[in-house]
Amino acid sequence: MTLVGIEILLLVIVVMAGFAAVVLSLRRLEGRQRRWVQSLSDLVATAAADNSARSLLASPRYADPRRLTRQGAKIYSQSDEDGIIDEIFRRIGTSSRRFLEIGVGDGLENNTLALLVQGWTGSWIDGSPQNAAKICARFAPMLKDGRLRFLERRVTLATLDEVLRETGGADGLDLFSLDIDGNDYHIAAHMQLTARVIVLEYNARFAPPVDWIMAYDENHVWRGSDHFGASLVSYATLLRDKGYSLVGCNLSGTNAFFVRGDLVGELFLGPFTAETHYEPARYWLIPAFGAGHRPDFRPG
Repeated sequence: MTLVGIEILLLVIVVMAGFAAVVLSLRRLEGRQRRWVQSLSDLVATAAADNSARSLLASPRYADPRRLTRQGAKIYSQSDEDGIIDEIFRRIGTSSRRFLEIGVGDGLENNTLALLVQGWTGSWIDGSPQNAAKICARFAPMLKDGRLRFLERRVTLATLDEVLRETGGADGLDLFSLDIDGNDYHIAAHMQLTARVIVLEYNARFAPPVDWIMAYDENHVWRGSDHFGASLVSYATLLRDKGYSLVGCNLSGTNAFFVRGDLVGELFLGPFTAETHYEPARYWLIPAFGAGHRPDFRPG
C-alpha cells in the first residue's frame, strides 16, 4: 500500500471512529431522555393520583371517624394497607403480635413487613422460586434468629394442611393475610380461622350485590386478568359464617379487612356488609401512597 493509501485509510478510520463516538453519545443521550421522560411521567401520575385520593377522601362518604379508609398509609404495603392495619390494632389492641401471610412476593411489598420491622414475629409463604431466593438473601438475619419463618411452597387445598404445620399453624395469630391471585376463597374457606384480624384481596370487578367466586383450579396461574379470587360479597358471607365482621376496604379497591366478632364492639362503622364498605377498583391510585424511594430493606 502506498503512503497516500495509508493516509486515506487512517483518515477513514478516524472518521469512522468519530462517527461511532457521535452515535454512542446520541444513544446515551437518548437513554437519558427516556429516563427523564419516564421520571416526569411517573411524577405526573403520582401527583394526579394523590390529588384524586385527597378529593375522594374529602367526600362525605369518608367523614365518619369509624370508617377506616382515611387511615390508609404505606410503609411496605403495596398500597395503603399498612396504615389501615395499624389503625385496626390501635383500636382493638394486640395479643400475640404474630402474623401469617400467604403470598408475599419478594418480601418488599406485603401486609406484614411493616409489622416485622415493629417487632412482630411470624411466617411467610410464597410459591415463586425467584421470590424465595430474594427473601432468603434479604431477610437472612431475621430468618436466622427466628423472628421470621419462610416456606417456599405453592399453596393449594392439597398442600394447605402440611404448609400450616410447617409454619406453626394459624392458631394464636393477631393477623392473617392471604393474596395468591386465584384460589384465595377456597383456601380461606378450608381454614380454621381464629386470627384477630384477616386481610383478603378481593376482586373489585364484581361490585355488590354480585356473589362471584372463581372456580377452584389447582393449576391456576394469574395472568394479569380479572379472573381471580372472589367478590367482596362472597368474602363477607364466608367470613361472617366464620365469626368475622367486614370493617373496611382500602381506597384502591384491593384489600378487605375483617375483625373477629368478639372484638368489634362500637369501634368500626356498621352495618358490616359489602354494600357499606365496598371500594371499586382504583388501582391507578396506588402511586398516591408512595413512600419515597424504592424499597431496599436491610435490617436496622
